[in-house]
Amino acid sequence: MEILEAYDLTGTVWSAATLTGHDPKTVKRYVEARNGGRNPYGREPRPKMIDAFLEKVEEWVEQSKATIRADVVHEKLVKMGYRGSARSTRRAVNAAKGAWKAGKRRTYRPWIPEPGRWLQFDWGEGPRIGGRRTWLFCAWLSWSRFRVVIPFWDCTLGTLVACLDTTLRQIGGAPTYVLTDNAKTVTVEHIAGIPVRHPQMVAAGRHYGCQLVSCVPYDPESKSGAEATVRIAKADLVPTSANLLAAYDTFAELVDA
Repeated sequence: MEILEAYDLTGTVWSAATLTGHDPKTVKRYVEARNGGRNPYGREPRPKMIDAFLEKVEEWVEQSKATIRADVVHEKLVKMGYRGSARSTRRAVNAAKGAWKAGKRRTYRPWIPEPGRWLQFDWGEGPRIGGRRTWLFCAWLSWSRFRVVIPFWDCTLGTLVACLDTTLRQIGGAPTYVLTDNAKTVTVEHIAGIPVRHPQMVAAGRHYGCQLVSCVPYDPESKSGAEATVRIAKADLVPTSANLLAAYDTFAELVDA
C-alpha cells in the first residue's frame, strides 16, 4: 500500500522507490500488476513446462474419473514430448484430481470471444395469453453482449428460421458460428457421437453464410450466455409473484413489452 500510495503521489517509479526505500524494479512490478488488473499482493505463478499439457492431463483425469496414476500420466506425456520432471507431473495430476473430486468435472478457463464469431440462441417458455403457451426466442451476441428477444406462439422449424433472420438483420451481419442446443429442429440425431444436422437448417446456414453448431448434450454450461439471456428475459417478461407483472391480455402487449 505504501508503494502504490507513493507512486500515485509522485507519478514516477524512481520517486516512489526513494520515498518507500524499495528497489525501483519492485515498485514497477507492483504498479504494472495493479494497472493490468492483477492482484499486486498475490504471488503470480511462474510458467511451467507442464502448462502446455494441462488440458490433456485434465482430459485423462476426467475420463478415468480421477483414478489414473501420476506415473502413468507422466509416461504418456513423455511420449508426447514432455521434458519436465515426474514431480511436476504428480503435482499437476493431484491438482486436476482435486478439482474433479470437488465437483468440477473440468478446470474452467476464461473464454475470450472474438468480434463477429459467435452468436448463441435458446428458447424459453413465455407467459400464457388466454390460456395459450408462448415462447421467447433469446439470442446473445458473445462479443458485444447484444441481446435479441422475440416472442412467438410456437418454436417450430419455420419459426426458428424467421427468428434467426430477424436477429441477423438486427445485428447487421452474420457471425461465423451460431451455437444452440440439440433440439430436433437443429440436430436430427447423433451417430457415433457426431450430430446430424437438420437439412433445412444446414441450407439456412449456407444461405446466411454462417455455420450452425450445437453444444455438448446435457451440458448447458457450454452455451451459458444464451442460458443467462433466457433467464433475464423470463424475469423481465413472465408475470410471477416476485416481479408482480400484470398478465397480458393480447399477444401484441407481449410484443410491446
